[in-house]
Amino acid sequence: MTNAKFKRVVLKLSGEALAGEQGFGINPAIIKSIATQVKEIVELGVEVAVVVGGGNIWRGKTGSEMGMDRATADYMGMLATVMNSLSLQDSLEQLGIETRVQTSIEMRQVAEPYIRRRAIRHLEKKRVVIFAAGTGNPYFSTDTTAALRAAEIEADVILMAKNNVDGVYTADPLKDKNAKKYSELSYLDVIKNNLQVMDSTASTLCMDNDIPLIVFSIMEEGNIKKVVLGETIGTFVRGK
Repeated sequence: MTNAKFKRVVLKLSGEALAGEQGFGINPAIIKSIATQVKEIVELGVEVAVVVGGGNIWRGKTGSEMGMDRATADYMGMLATVMNSLSLQDSLEQLGIETRVQTSIEMRQVAEPYIRRRAIRHLEKKRVVIFAAGTGNPYFSTDTTAALRAAEIEADVILMAKNNVDGVYTADPLKDKNAKKYSELSYLDVIKNNLQVMDSTASTLCMDNDIPLIVFSIMEEGNIKKVVLGETIGTFVRGK
């Protein structure tokens, strides 16, 4: 173990981050970049779990707004996260990093079912574990999945990698040029001010279990390593 500040982390990636500038689908160059950054922290001795969204392929909320049954739309979104997870697994394994995908919905031909003790054992063996298919339940986001899995595996922190912002702001910096970036705040601030860092269910779960969160940009090479080494980038959201 080197100077890494955290022993075990949950890396939360949005589906949109995997699409890159094309905005849809999976961009192989982006996936490779993320895999390379994950490899860097694995080589520091950090135990890494990953939760990937599916918004680059399908959003359950969008389907619901179009008139689709919400549960059906959400299950489709879970399948989208599996596709992203398998893609990331392939990129990591091409770099020589042992990786396991665990799904909340059983599909044994392509991945392991999620079993908490098995996931922890993989992490202890320095394998990257990718949690796919959300919580396995409709009406819950992958943000909530990250919070839930972080609590279950007793992760030190959730690293929320963003593709369009480099932290938490008082308003959307893409729409409001006067928006100011927070360097640190609490989950209570996030919920009270409706800052849209993650949904309220995930925020409450993190707050109740005292799980810190670091929000930063994934688009700059090496940022994941910088965060793990304790460099002050992005926004730190404290538990209690």
